[in-house]
Amino acid sequence: MRRLLTRVINRVLLSELFTPAMGFEAEIHVQGRRRMVVGLGNVGMEGTRHSVGMAVLGTLATRLGVADRWRGDKHVSGEVIMSEVQDTHVVLLRPRLLMNVNGVSVAKAAAKYGIKPEDILLVHDELDKPLGKIAIKHGGSARGHNGVRSCIDCLQADVMPRLRVGISRPTGKTSVERHVLGRFSTEEQKVLDSVLVQSVDLLISQLSQQDSKQDPQSSSSSPAGGRRAAQKTKKRERSASPAEDSAAAAQS
Repeated sequence: MRRLLTRVINRVLLSELFTPAMGFEAEIHVQGRRRMVVGLGNVGMEGTRHSVGMAVLGTLATRLGVADRWRGDKHVSGEVIMSEVQDTHVVLLRPRLLMNVNGVSVAKAAAKYGIKPEDILLVHDELDKPLGKIAIKHGGSARGHNGVRSCIDCLQADVMPRLRVGISRPTGKTSVERHVLGRFSTEEQKVLDSVLVQSVDLLISQLSQQDSKQDPQSSSSSPAGGRRAAQKTKKRERSASPAEDSAAAAQS
């Protein structure tokens, strides 16, 4: 029931989808490839485990030297930065919505900037990976993550690559909800600092690639409004731990 309600809310919010009448900035009209990196999270809850994707995006902006360029854009319900990585034009997006409807912001930004689902890289927390582990997943199901599910629903595609940042499952009697909405402990923060650096290294590596990684046996396009079947999407993961050299990321 809750999932159905969230889907309805997604649809209602998307009814105000960006249109040309709202005005395209000149910066959108650029030659070359465009990609978007999205830090999923809850508006007003930066610093919590569930919003670790926003922390990664902030570190990426700092690495690119554009951390002071965030600007609110009501047409995409988020904050954006335009930047470049080599010859790729990159849009950084921080949705200003609750996690369960982050996809509304992502879909609006994709429409405004003319970015295809396969060129949208989602960064989000992952309960099933321990803190200190990160992994790239190339498309497929949401695996229970509500923010990713919202993106899949709003974009009507599941081909978006994701950077999954481990936050570990709660221990003892702590509920999952309390765990993900809580902040990292002092000891966890020490691990997180290294994770943020490794995450940005991996993102820049992904953004520097000339072509999206796709399964050569899967179709490169889908019917309008159709969903790319998860079973036709190849999943390749790379894991990295602060205790290991990030260049020797293990397959997971």
